[in-house]
Amino acid sequence: MTSIRLPLTVGFAGISAAMVAILAAAGVPTPLLPVYESSWHLAPWELTLAFGVYSLALLLTILVIGSLSDHVGRRPLMIAALAVELVAMLVFLSASSIRGLVAARIVQGIATGAASSSLSAAVVELAPARHKKLGALVTTVAPLAGLALGAIFAGLLAEFAAEPVFAVWLVLVVVMAAGTVFTLFTPETSTPKPGALRSLAPRVSVPPQVRRLFATTLPSTVSAFMTMALFLGLVPIVLGGEFGVHNPIAGALAAFVAFTAGGVASVVTTGVPPRVLRLYGMALVAVGAVLFVATVAAGALPLLWAAAVFGGAGVGTSFSGLTRGLVPEVRPHERAGLFAAIYLVGYLALGVPAIVAGQLVGVVGVSSMATGYGTVVAITALAGTLVMAGRPRRTPPTDGAARAEPDLAGRAAGR
Repeated sequence: MTSIRLPLTVGFAGISAAMVAILAAAGVPTPLLPVYESSWHLAPWELTLAFGVYSLALLLTILVIGSLSDHVGRRPLMIAALAVELVAMLVFLSASSIRGLVAARIVQGIATGAASSSLSAAVVELAPARHKKLGALVTTVAPLAGLALGAIFAGLLAEFAAEPVFAVWLVLVVVMAAGTVFTLFTPETSTPKPGALRSLAPRVSVPPQVRRLFATTLPSTVSAFMTMALFLGLVPIVLGGEFGVHNPIAGALAAFVAFTAGGVASVVTTGVPPRVLRLYGMALVAVGAVLFVATVAAGALPLLWAAAVFGGAGVGTSFSGLTRGLVPEVRPHERAGLFAAIYLVGYLALGVPAIVAGQLVGVVGVSSMATGYGTVVAITALAGTLVMAGRPRRTPPTDGAARAEPDLAGRAAGR
């Protein structure tokens, strides 16, 4: 049965949808946090722990198997990743305590990490020959678009469904099951090569020619991922603790606005030079963080939506500027180690500060935690803006490094 293969265009559409679905599932828990909190009487630190372990599991998975699809093929790893994601949805569906929720998030992190490289590469490779840029565009927009769609989807069901948690995860069980079956018939787009076992050894390296640039982009990476953590894991806690808003749709809308703004910003700025993107991105992240602090300090909930727009747009532009600035400067065989370094910084910034913030709620309260978190993000982004603004423009490379921006499949698969 699996000898049947779908046309490339059908495979492209299906795998693109699967990529968005996996990332949407990552955004689903955000509006469900208030539901879990009230149903299981959870403390804020338990919610942020469930959020943070996902990013750490995802990071470890990317470091270990980030380039495995180069050796075993895209299709086997995509099938495995979607099957593991299906298991995660089933664990979510049956979870009855914080332990089950944490276990589900760990499995989900593993599945998302396994899917990130293989799906990204396959999307670009399956794209129609005359529209290869479409594949790159999908891999650029899918992460933020998926998070936005997942948040609003779960928020709407949490608002209107009689059993919202059950309904959300049941729908995703069906979606992931369908995605797994679909991938069985997807054409293979790469030729397996030796070295699969050796590729499992984590490679975190920053090539010498981009070390200075990488160092100057660290504040951008940290502040952008901390902003993502804010809208994915902390905003629901702030809404409930500071404003008495326990309605799931409120947190869902904040995340939807933030990640939609990020996706739109990354698309409309494709012609902007990477250095300018990073500068604008960090400045926007700083403005978003200041507005978030003002939201809490003034008790002015409408400011949260402005914070979501500015912060989300900053995430989209700064990360686009980061990848477009670093990747063309390195050789193909150096990309896997470079992206491992970027993800190491990014996902630690996504998970660890959120866990720490959750722990601090019980010590200093929601208001002080939120103000401190937003202040750290703003200072980090402003420091990065100043460092980047004072850095001299780089002259074109002369050492044989790639001059043209590589496709997103090469970025994600480390080719």
